[in-house]
Amino acid sequence: MVKIIFSFVILLHGLIHILGFVKAFNLAQVDQLTQEISKPVGLLWLLSSILFLLVLVFYLSQHEIWWKIGAIAVTLSQILIILSWSDAKFGTIANIIVIAPIIISIAAHLPSSYQNKFKTEVEKRLNQDTEEGLLTEEDIAHLPPPVQKYIRYSGAIGKEKVYNFRAVFQGQFKTSPDSEYLDVTTIQYNFFDQPARIFFMESSMYGIPMEGLHRYVGPTASMQIKVASLLEVVNARGPEMNRSEAVTLFNDMCFLAPATLIDKNINWQGIDSTTVNATYSNQGNTVKATLFFNEDGELINFSSEDRSESTDGKSFTNYEWTTPLSNYRDFKGRKVASHGEAVWHKPDGKYTYAKINLEQINYNYDEMEWFK
Repeated sequence: MVKIIFSFVILLHGLIHILGFVKAFNLAQVDQLTQEISKPVGLLWLLSSILFLLVLVFYLSQHEIWWKIGAIAVTLSQILIILSWSDAKFGTIANIIVIAPIIISIAAHLPSSYQNKFKTEVEKRLNQDTEEGLLTEEDIAHLPPPVQKYIRYSGAIGKEKVYNFRAVFQGQFKTSPDSEYLDVTTIQYNFFDQPARIFFMESSMYGIPMEGLHRYVGPTASMQIKVASLLEVVNARGPEMNRSEAVTLFNDMCFLAPATLIDKNINWQGIDSTTVNATYSNQGNTVKATLFFNEDGELINFSSEDRSESTDGKSFTNYEWTTPLSNYRDFKGRKVASHGEAVWHKPDGKYTYAKINLEQINYNYDEMEWFK
C-alpha cells in the first residue's frame, strides 16, 4: 500500500509540472498559475515532469538509479517552485514526501552502510586459494551412515568440493510471538576454508525500510539492525552471540552445503539409521546439534540447545532451536531443501519466528553479486 501511495504521489507531482510548460508556451489556459513563466523556464518545468516520470518507472522496476534521478528531480522542482512561490508553494509538500525515501536510499549506499559493509566483507574473501578437487566416496567413508546417505542424495559425490556459496532467500520473519510476520529478502555468502558467514536482510515495517547485517568472521560474531538505513536499533555481540552464530554456521553447512560435512572440525556420533549427534568447533566456539533424516536420506530437522535468543542485542536467553526443512529441489545438479523454518522451543510452547524459501544458490562463487 505504501508503495502504491508513493508511486501515485510521484506520478501526480510529475504531471502537475507540465502546467508550467503549458503556461509558458500558451498551449492552454492555466488559471492555477498567475505569475508569468518564460519559455526557458517552461522547458525546465517540462524537464522536471519528465524526470519525475522516469523516477516512477525506475522505482517500480526496482532499479536503484531511481533515487539518483529523484534527487535531481526534487532539486529542480523545488527551484521552480521557489520561482513561482505564490502559485506553487504547496508542491513543496510533495517534494518532502518524495525526498524522504531518497535520503534513506542515499544513506543505504554510503561507505558506512550495511550494504557496503556486506559487500566489502564478501569481496575480501573471494578468489582466495582453496583446496580444489572432487568429492569422493572415500571422503565420506568415516561419516555415520545417515550423513553419508544425505550427501549422496544431495548429488555432491563426483562434484567439486564446496568452499563457499551465495544464497538468496524470500521469506517471513517476526520479532515476537504476538507480532505479525514481516516479508524479508536476504542474501548471504558463506566461506568454509576460513569459516565466515556474512548475511544481509531487507524488510519493512509500516512502510519504513529495515535492514540487518550478521557477520561471523573468525571467532567473533555480530548482529546489527537499522531502521530507514539511519537509526541503529540492535547491535548484538559478545560470547553468547559468537556461540549462537557458530550454531547458525553449522546449520547452514547441514542445510545448504551437505558436501562440507566432511569438515575435520565436526565430530559425529551415530544414534540410529535416521538420527546423529554432532559437535562443531570453530576458533574457540564449540556447539552441539542433533540431525534428523527421513528414510529417503533427506535432512528434515536440526536441533541445538547452544543458540540464544535476543531481541535487543543486550540480553540473551537460551532455548532449544530447531530448523524443520522440506521441499527439496534441484539447484544445478545439487539437491537441497528449498523451504526452512526457525523455531524457538520456549517453556510456554513453540514459536516459529522465521519461514524462508531458497530462491537461488550458487556454489564456489567467485564474484560479489547483489540481489538480481
